[in-house]
Order: sequence, then C-alpha cells, then structure tokens
Amino acid sequence: MVNIRFANEPDVAAIVDIANWYAANTPANFAIEPEPLEMWLGAWREQRQWYPWLVAEALPGDAAAQDGAIVGFAKASPFRTRCAYRWTVETSVYVRAGWHGRGLGRSLYERVLSIVRRQGYRKVLGGITLPNPASVRLHEHFGFRHIGTMFRVGWKFGQWHDVGFWELEFDGGIASEAPGNIALVREVVGAEVEGHGARG
Repeated sequence: MVNIRFANEPDVAAIVDIANWYAANTPANFAIEPEPLEMWLGAWREQRQWYPWLVAEALPGDAAAQDGAIVGFAKASPFRTRCAYRWTVETSVYVRAGWHGRGLGRSLYERVLSIVRRQGYRKVLGGITLPNPASVRLHEHFGFRHIGTMFRVGWKFGQWHDVGFWELEFDGGIASEAPGNIALVREVVGAEVEGHGARG
C-alpha cells in the first residue's frame, strides 16, 4: 500500500533522486548527467498551480521501504510554450527501482489523468524511448494511441535511440469546438493539493 498525494517542496529531492537513477541506468530518461535539485525545484514552483505533481509514499509496515519514503512520482508539464498549445500537456511517470510490478505506475497515472481532464486540458502526450513494452502497455491501458516515432533522436550509452509518441484525447477532440478555460489544480482537487493524500 502507498499513499498517493501531491508533492510538496521537500519531496522534490526524492523525485530528483528517482529521475537521476533512470538517467544514470536507462535510456528512458535522456539526461546523461545527474540533474540538479535547483532545476527541479524551479520547475515544481513554476508549474504546480497549473500542472499536478504527485508522489507515491510508502505506508507504515511495508518492508520494501522506510515509512514515508517516496517510491514513485508522476507529473504533467507544459507541451511547448506558445499560447495555442495551452490545452495540451505532457505526462511522465517514474517508479523507484525495486517497486515495479505493483501497479504503482498505473495508480499514479490514473490520478494524474483524472486531474488534468477535470482541469480542462484536451490532449495528453507521452514520449517513450523505444523499446519499452511496459510503458507502451501502460499508456495503451488508458486509451493512448501511437501517433508516430522519431528515429535516432537521442544518443546515449553508445547508441542511437528512437522515441515514440502516444496521445490521449479527451472529449473526442472535436475540431470546431472552442476549448474552455483551464482550471488551477486546487480548483478541481480542493484540500487534497495542500497535502492530504489518497491511498492507492
């Protein structure tokens, strides 16, 4: 059992630790050197009002981690900066090594997608370094569809890597329908954003 809740500032160090493990050990994260905490803190401070950042926290009694340890995270982030893109988000999810196979990524992703949908975002994009069948299964479980692959766009660990993109469209993506306003995270989740989690 874990507690899935909104990330607070002290959690960002654990988020960076998880992300940097993937950067050092896998091609799933295209960073080739550890990324600094300050960079991630800046992104969290800038984005958290409009984009959910969630963490999975180990509950008391789980032998695999200390009580309160952050064992996974998921977040939404902007897709490009020009204003016409504002209804589209990118999402990512990372599970700490040793915690795979528990449905944790699915629980985190389900919560993030529920929030961004209620906020009024219309499209969600996920990029996957290929091959990664587990991540493909995760995205397709939630209805994402493959929309294309960029071949040999990342050089890491002495070889080129492809990146595939999957998209999820809310409400049918009717071309002629004007999108509504985007709500702040706290407007759709209330007190939960202040640190009150939900068990998953």
